[in-house]
Amino acid sequence: MPRPLGELEDTVMTRVWKWNRPVTVREVLEDLQKERSIAYTTVMTVLDNLHQKGWVRRQAEGRAYRYEAVSTRAAYAAALMNEAWAQSDNPAAALVAFFGMMSEEQRQALTDAVRVAGLPETGEQRRPVERAGSPEQAGPPEQVGSPEQSPPAEPSVENPAAGEGPRGR
Repeated sequence: MPRPLGELEDTVMTRVWKWNRPVTVREVLEDLQKERSIAYTTVMTVLDNLHQKGWVRRQAEGRAYRYEAVSTRAAYAAALMNEAWAQSDNPAAALVAFFGMMSEEQRQALTDAVRVAGLPETGEQRRPVERAGSPEQAGPPEQVGSPEQSPPAEPSVENPAAGEGPRGR
C-alpha cells in the first residue's frame, strides 16, 4: 500500500514532479529556502528517504546525486485513491459518498477521464485507448538506466499489479 507522503516529502516531491528532470539537493534546497528556513542536510535526508522508499531514483554525479521521480503525481494520487477505495467494506457506497463530495469541476474531470479511458457502458466490450497526444494521456515514463540507478524491481505506483506501491520504510 502506498503510504501518503509526509508534509516535507510532499513538498520536495512536488518540485521533483514539477521540474520533470533529474534534480540535485542544492536545487531543491535553494527553491525551498524561498519559502522557509531549511538545512541542506534536511533536504538530503528527505531525498535519501524518498529514494529508499522507491519514489525517486538517483544517479551519482561527482560527490552528489541527481534525483528523478520514478512515478508521476497523477499515478501517486490514483494509487492512494485506489487503496482507500479497496479498504471499504462497501465499495459502491464509498463511491456514491465520494461522488457526493465532488465539486462540479471534479465531476466534469471524472466524466472526461471516463471518456478518455474508454470505459464501456454495462454489457459493452472495452475498446482500446488511444494514448498518442498530450503527456497526460501517455503511459507511464520508461525507467531508464542501469540496475544500480533504479530502485529494485519491487511494487511501484506505476505497476500496481506487482504489489502495493512504493515500499514504506
